[in-house]
Amino acid sequence: MAILKIAKMGHPALRAPSAEVADPTAPEIRRLIDDMLETMIDADGAGLAAPQVHVPLQVVMFHVPEGRDEDVLDVVPLTVLINPVVEPLTDERSVDWEGCLSVPGMMGAVPRYTEIRYRAMTPGGERIERIAEGFHARVVQHECDHLDGFLYPQRMEDLSLLMFSDQLRYHGEGDDKDAADVDE
Repeated sequence: MAILKIAKMGHPALRAPSAEVADPTAPEIRRLIDDMLETMIDADGAGLAAPQVHVPLQVVMFHVPEGRDEDVLDVVPLTVLINPVVEPLTDERSVDWEGCLSVPGMMGAVPRYTEIRYRAMTPGGERIERIAEGFHARVVQHECDHLDGFLYPQRMEDLSLLMFSDQLRYHGEGDDKDAADVDE
């Protein structure tokens, strides 16, 4: 396994749509997943997408650990999605703070659907389908946005709410440990 270099906002790898993975069980996909996991752990992230490590393929991973957020009711173990499809199940959206390993040191208030369904393949070649709410739904949408060449600032409706993480305390929303920092 290896720790991969994470692309930062502005790099072309983050702007292009990703290609579908032909064989989720291929050894090179397994190696990519292992390297992405080591990279995500090293960066203390909650999620990571292949384009963030300069690989234009539809592979994302995430987890929702215990104690991540007081609103998190369900812990979600490490999940790897290959060729994911996300479907909103409601028009309702909520705004919460997000960070991103590709936008280091920054946070932004991002609207996301509160309930989604996602379908994908697993690294073992099985189909997965889940309904997600809250932080789980937020992290899936955030990571899957990377596959379409989007970063969270592009989803923001009010760019005055894009700020350095250490300045969030001045916004009156609490300190940054309470933020829904998806990638950081």
